[in-house]
Amino acid sequence: MCGIAGILQFNRSGIDSQMLKNLSNSLYSRGPDDLGFLGWSGTSPVQVSRNPDDLQNCWLGLVHRRLSILDISEAGWQPMVTSDGRYAIVFNGEIYNYLELQRELKTLGYTFYSHSDTEVLLTAYAHWGTQVLNRLVGMFAFAILDTHTRHLFLARDFFGIKPLYYTDWQGGFAFASEIKSLLQLPGVNRQVNPQKLYDYLRFGVTDHGEETLFTKVRQLPPAHYLKFSLDSLQVTQPVRYWQVELNQPLEISFKAAAEKLQELFLENIRLHLRSDVPIGAALSGGIDSSSIVMAMRYLEPDVELHTFSYIADDPKVNEEHWVDIVSQAARTNLHKTQPLPTQLVEDLDYLINIQEQPFNSTSIYAQHQVFHLAQTAGIKVMLDGQGADEILGGYRIYLGARLATLIRQGHWHQVTQFLEQASRLPEMNRLRLLLVGGGFLLPDNFKGLARQLIGKEFAPSWLNSRWFAEREVMLSLPPSRHKKEVLREQLYQSLDNNLLSLLRYEDRNSMAFSIESRVPFLTPTLVNFMFSLPEEYIIAPDGTTKAVFRQAMRGIVPDSILDRRDKIGFATPEFNWLATLRPWVEEILHSKQSIPALNMDQVNQDWQAVIQGLKPFDFRIWRWINLIKWAEKYAVKFE
Repeated sequence: MCGIAGILQFNRSGIDSQMLKNLSNSLYSRGPDDLGFLGWSGTSPVQVSRNPDDLQNCWLGLVHRRLSILDISEAGWQPMVTSDGRYAIVFNGEIYNYLELQRELKTLGYTFYSHSDTEVLLTAYAHWGTQVLNRLVGMFAFAILDTHTRHLFLARDFFGIKPLYYTDWQGGFAFASEIKSLLQLPGVNRQVNPQKLYDYLRFGVTDHGEETLFTKVRQLPPAHYLKFSLDSLQVTQPVRYWQVELNQPLEISFKAAAEKLQELFLENIRLHLRSDVPIGAALSGGIDSSSIVMAMRYLEPDVELHTFSYIADDPKVNEEHWVDIVSQAARTNLHKTQPLPTQLVEDLDYLINIQEQPFNSTSIYAQHQVFHLAQTAGIKVMLDGQGADEILGGYRIYLGARLATLIRQGHWHQVTQFLEQASRLPEMNRLRLLLVGGGFLLPDNFKGLARQLIGKEFAPSWLNSRWFAEREVMLSLPPSRHKKEVLREQLYQSLDNNLLSLLRYEDRNSMAFSIESRVPFLTPTLVNFMFSLPEEYIIAPDGTTKAVFRQAMRGIVPDSILDRRDKIGFATPEFNWLATLRPWVEEILHSKQSIPALNMDQVNQDWQAVIQGLKPFDFRIWRWINLIKWAEKYAVKFE
């Protein structure tokens, strides 16, 4: 796990070494253990050094910050260059199946000089080219220079676990692991992206697609690669190399599916435990994180395990009871954190700085504190359950999607049974289930009216619709593509769109404390298997979510955890926090920071109505606060 960056000067003049130093310094927390630079002039061999001042007359520069996890010796140092000098790499991430790939490459005649996954990845690319991507099990963002074909090759992992951004600056092309690294380059302005701003304010979505909230900065989408010709100076369009298989249904019994899922999951955990430094796990007490912890203990009966938990100060979202059950069953060294709302105020500027784009709720702060706790305990690698809800149907909205499938397919007896039983779940009732399910079935041209009727209109009064209209922003949801299997399509859309924000939160919060966070639910094999199963294996006829996974974990995870019917996660008592912080909130909402996208008078009226109990509380309150503070922190322009 590391930080990477690169810069190309179009006029072929030598890169100012200070620019390379600045890029490196901006990525320090991602790789505090070591650093390295590579320069190339296009004719002579590549130059590598720990000091960019040593690079002479180079118009291409690569930067690496190292967090040592596998082969922590000098042999794993980057930038790494093949023995013939043709290929060079800067790599952020982990290739979990590197030992298997190394054995295969050895049979093909290759020799290895380190025990690092970086050397395996570089050698594998030299042998298989772009075809290597679909052989990888891991999380990655990397750049490879081919001095023979004179191309720069950029790639990002299947789900976007590791970040990779790029931009044009006034002197050329640049890429980096973080947005703020690129914003410091000449000619990269801080103009807001109006469409992305609307998507965040109305729907809490920031990270899907190629665009970011900064107009000038783009991201390489998950499961894509990009080639840059160093002769023509042309960037090709990103190429998708993998996607979820949606039309490969399996004919398999529920029992056999659970057995296969257990096998795949345990294999994922086994691979994700590979490390030369101590490993811990985040533990919320829910099914996903509990399964990770119990699987770690199942595979490693004698290893010392550390778990880290956020404990809410509100009984409604407090999961300490469940955390304790799992910790005792897995015999872990349990560490707990219970942050106060005043700590959020103290840490908010720092949190906004590391996240780089606004986030959806204060739960991100709870996660931030968990990683801080892990760093204090000396842990450098953590396993976490991100992605499980998106492939196992964990959120309440998926109940509505399953109901919509049953209605669309005309299974009326099952509709009645599902509606009766699923509406009894916590935080669910018959009306809500019908509204959510019906929302999936409405034609797109009726959705605006329907949302207005339930108070979720596309252009609420607190939004400056004129400002967005002047910038030709689409004030609606993208057209739906739901077919007969609504749940499957909704899971795919969540995986393709919403998950990326969660992975960004995870990456920034962990790397702020120089911790590598691993997400063992997210491998192509496991995800494709889940998408091949019948919908009723994911959400059972009685509304039980994650049905097949619960069965797969029987005998490994305590039954009391697997039988949970509620859904909490790292939830903070957000309304209570903001109510406690009322003077601070009102100071921000009366800020002189100009946000023309908001009708600030209406924003303040809505806040007063919420705090007085006249209007319901939802995440819009936090989005206003976060946007104002983010715009202030990053000097965002709204012209």
